[in-house]
Amino acid sequence: MSTMNISLPDSLKQFVDQQVTTAGYGTSSEYVRELIRHDQERTQLRNLLLQGAQSASTGLADEQYFADLRSSIKKQLNKTK
Repeated sequence: MSTMNISLPDSLKQFVDQQVTTAGYGTSSEYVRELIRHDQERTQLRNLLLQGAQSASTGLADEQYFADLRSSIKKQLNKTK
């Protein structure tokens, strides 16, 4: 594991310390790692949403569409059992 040192203003350091204490993190490093993971997930979700918005429409997403989707997923799950 690599090490990274960061400098924080006193107010942010106090906030991190408070989060570690109240949210049950063992160390400030755990808290920062969790923040980074959340940011990665947010970025991935944003990219997926942008890709979806830029893709061509495949039709109306109505009640029948979701019923067919559920049915397809159930069939796939049954094949893996």
